[in-house]
Amino acid sequence: MSKTGNAAELDFRGDSKDVLSSFPDDVKATFGFNLRRLQNGERLFCEFRPMPSVGSGVFELKDQDERTWYRLLYLTRALDVIYVLHCFEKDTNRTSRQDLDTAKTRLKEVHAEIRENKAQSRKGTRHGSH
Repeated sequence: MSKTGNAAELDFRGDSKDVLSSFPDDVKATFGFNLRRLQNGERLFCEFRPMPSVGSGVFELKDQDERTWYRLLYLTRALDVIYVLHCFEKDTNRTSRQDLDTAKTRLKEVHAEIRENKAQSRKGTRHGSH
């Protein structure tokens, strides 16, 4: 839970929510259950790993069926938000350069928004104190 005891917000970037919605029901259920656990600050019950090749604080949730592997890349809680950067299917051991680049681009956008929000907060605080 956050400092206020509330669950973190989920923020799906780009087409990640649509792609996740297209996954098989059991995969959606696994990822959905684990995203809820992340929101509540609880331990995950699926395979995951850090993705330093995308950026600091980025992790990958992993699931598979008999056809392919499913991945969900997310940025750990930042200001009570968990950012789902990218969802995709893969059929090789390596994550494609395109999928990594998509996640990196979305991560840069998130970092820029966080910086902008902090700058706006500081500006509003200084302005309001006069």
